[in-house]
Amino acid sequence: MHKDEHGLAMSSASDAAARHYDRAVHELLHFRAEVDAEAEAALAEDPGFPMGNVLAAYLGLLTTEPADARRARERFARFRSAVDVTALPSREQAHVHAVQALLDGDLLTCGTLLGRITEEHPRDALALIAGHQIDFLTGDARALRDRVGGALSAWGEDDRHYGHLLGMYAFGLEEAGHYDRSEEVGLRAVELNPKDVWGVHAVAHTYEMQGRFAEGVRYLDDRLADWSTGTFFNVHTWWHYSLYALEAGATGRVLDIYDSVLAGGETAMEMLDAAALLWRLHLEGGDQTERWEALSDAWAPRMEEPFYAFNDMHAVMSHVGAGRIAEAERLIAGREDYVAGEHATTNHAMTARVGLPVCRALVAFGRRDYGGVVDLLHPIRHRINEFGGSHAQRDAVHKTLVEAAIRAGRSEARVLVSERISIRPRSPFNWLKQSAVADDLGARAAARARAEELVRQAALPFR
Repeated sequence: MHKDEHGLAMSSASDAAARHYDRAVHELLHFRAEVDAEAEAALAEDPGFPMGNVLAAYLGLLTTEPADARRARERFARFRSAVDVTALPSREQAHVHAVQALLDGDLLTCGTLLGRITEEHPRDALALIAGHQIDFLTGDARALRDRVGGALSAWGEDDRHYGHLLGMYAFGLEEAGHYDRSEEVGLRAVELNPKDVWGVHAVAHTYEMQGRFAEGVRYLDDRLADWSTGTFFNVHTWWHYSLYALEAGATGRVLDIYDSVLAGGETAMEMLDAAALLWRLHLEGGDQTERWEALSDAWAPRMEEPFYAFNDMHAVMSHVGAGRIAEAERLIAGREDYVAGEHATTNHAMTARVGLPVCRALVAFGRRDYGGVVDLLHPIRHRINEFGGSHAQRDAVHKTLVEAAIRAGRSEARVLVSERISIRPRSPFNWLKQSAVADDLGARAAARARAEELVRQAALPFR
């Protein structure tokens, strides 16, 4: 029996395996690729190491890649067949059951079981980071906030990973709408550990949600060396940088970032960032056909198996952007067949309630059926969170609804734009949309002038 670096007992026959496990969790909290090598090294030292096998299974599922999930299921099944789970310590048993729920596609049960582990063992860093990611994948803002918030009192600033917990907590605070507190906590997290890319990312989200695009650019510029390389999260942070550039109207800078960083992504997370960025340009009338075609090609072989509805949306975006409506409709038809069957998985419910309506709306937009887009998206706009992602990521759906309502001349357009301006009055995008829905020429001109003034005030010299 060994203890991890946070004082929790682990059943393993190997000191070396326990050390690799600690290093793996450390790398996971930094979102560094070395987590995989350390996890494999732990199992090479002790193939039957329960927490090593648990960690490897979490890693295989949280990528949202079907192929990774298949390998993780097969591997974990071999582990379970060789061990008497009932003989394991209670915490390890609980992790085995949580991972099995995740492997079975039941994200909500996995999140609940991980929450129970955290209640009894608030210093279980793996339970916290895995649960935090589950809450993100299911779009549960309150759980993103409270799962970590409820454990913080068991940690102190002398703990090596205290800053990482603050980074996670800052993201949860932001998703739950506590922007001032999120900024405070996120800045403290990065102060404690400048390499905490999740903490940097939480601050970026806070600025995005308030329309503080100039502060966001300056914040990321000042810390460029800390977040832009060396992790599997740097592409996503560049995506956030691109959102700020879009607000400033710097389309050339956005495309530079796309071509140098986002294009050619090899993971689902990188590919959905690419699609979400191009789609925002698409809504504004930009022609990115060649970029879309490459992205559509990359998505096609990954989408045969229903796995995560949020990824489906971005694949459909890519097909529609490339003008491949038939390919988008083929994917949708496959998901309709999937929904018609009986599948006791979280993704099944996500697809039925949110994924399919959103995908159909994207195809309607591609067909210039803007009224149809409004009819599909407006009824579900307050529950789009149910298929995961963050507010910033899901804003692509809301922007699609706004643009479709404007183009269709629907009365909903004025209401939707008013909602956006009331929340983010410093967003040039929102004022440009206000100019499109204003009742008279004077009001339209005033809204455009406000958007231009916000950009001038920013005075951003993009790197």
